[in-house]
Amino acid sequence: MAFFEVKDLSIRFGGLKALDGISFEVKKGEVYAIIGPNGAGKTTLFNCINGIYQPNSGKILFKDKNIRGKKPDKVAKAGIARTFQNIELFNNMNTMENIMLGRHLFMKTGIFRGASLWGRNSFAGKEEVEHRKKVEEIIDFLDLQAARDKLVGGLPYGTQKQIELGRALALEPDLLLLDEPCAGMNAEEKQDMIFWVKDIQDELGITILLIEHDMNMVMDISDRILALNFGRPITEGKPEDVQKHPEVLKAYLGEDDGECAA
Repeated sequence: MAFFEVKDLSIRFGGLKALDGISFEVKKGEVYAIIGPNGAGKTTLFNCINGIYQPNSGKILFKDKNIRGKKPDKVAKAGIARTFQNIELFNNMNTMENIMLGRHLFMKTGIFRGASLWGRNSFAGKEEVEHRKKVEEIIDFLDLQAARDKLVGGLPYGTQKQIELGRALALEPDLLLLDEPCAGMNAEEKQDMIFWVKDIQDELGITILLIEHDMNMVMDISDRILALNFGRPITEGKPEDVQKHPEVLKAYLGEDDGECAA
């Protein structure tokens, strides 16, 4: 049984075919990276996987079940979480509160039941304590203690990216989609993010599907890589093999900084 597999996935926007017969398989426990220039179809692929877009054809198999066409909340319940290239946090809420939002799928207390059953020993109170303990574990794991009670809007960009990562981890996913986790970061912040991604794979055992422009990061943490161009695959394989592929060298690698073309 394949852990995660995309088969002949295609999606068209008007006359433009954004994805054209994409197929690949992600093994349980690995970091699988997808690279390519802007317009290659990487984020469109993520949007199809987590239900934001509805593909025209193909299959998306997760634990041998076809999740193509399911809404984002159903995909999340199945065990797939995602971060976004552009930070999507609530600036007027603190770190704890933002990460707590990732626990919403596990909360059983509705607004009416919560209003009538309040207090630490109530069902709602006990549930709140349980979820806060889980969030505290994530805060410790990502070394976010200093930012715990601070409003997210006033925190550094790199810290906000960590918080968004923490919110995704709060869903307790089996598969984590990371959409350019290093975008906009300085060199030190990128190294920290590489550290967290490795720990998520090694310590938490979460499988990671990654989109990233920074080839240094991709080469450092990926088990396998898929290169796309204009919605079609160029090559797939181990990082050292993909890096040497003529079409990848021509289309994706910058001559000066060793990063994918933007």
